[in-house]
Amino acid sequence: MIDGRNDSPLQHEIEEFTGLLQKEGVHAALQYLNSRTPHRYTGIFRFDHDKLRSEVLFDRYELSLKKGEDAPIEATYCSLVGRDQAPWEITDAATDLRVQGIIDTPVVSYCGVLIRDSEGQPFGSLCHYDMQRCQERTTDQPLMQAAASLLYSHVGKSS
Repeated sequence: MIDGRNDSPLQHEIEEFTGLLQKEGVHAALQYLNSRTPHRYTGIFRFDHDKLRSEVLFDRYELSLKKGEDAPIEATYCSLVGRDQAPWEITDAATDLRVQGIIDTPVVSYCGVLIRDSEGQPFGSLCHYDMQRCQERTTDQPLMQAAASLLYSHVGKSS
């Protein structure tokens, strides 16, 4: 600790993320998160009864894309984040027994955290995902969890 500040790497990343979010907006903030992962997509999705609504999406190969498609909630790994109200990580859905026969989706790799609203209720999820197998990313979860609460203040009120 220097000058009363917590100078941990995570604290530095949170400060960097927060500055980017405030100056350049949600899409740029998702790009920052995506730059730390091998996953193609990073998105914010909102729970809406039986639908998962795409609020903001970053696609590293199609930078102009700002929003993805909505999907039936039962066909998404985000539904597991909402059900368990806990982070979920799937490195390879083809070999992960927890999801075989439960979720029918082309997504192979997934890392997601819960976004809560201002009253602490589940709002949606912040996640990285890909149609290809990706390296495990549990080291991303602390920053993603911190980012989730910051992002709600930017997307939750407009939903």
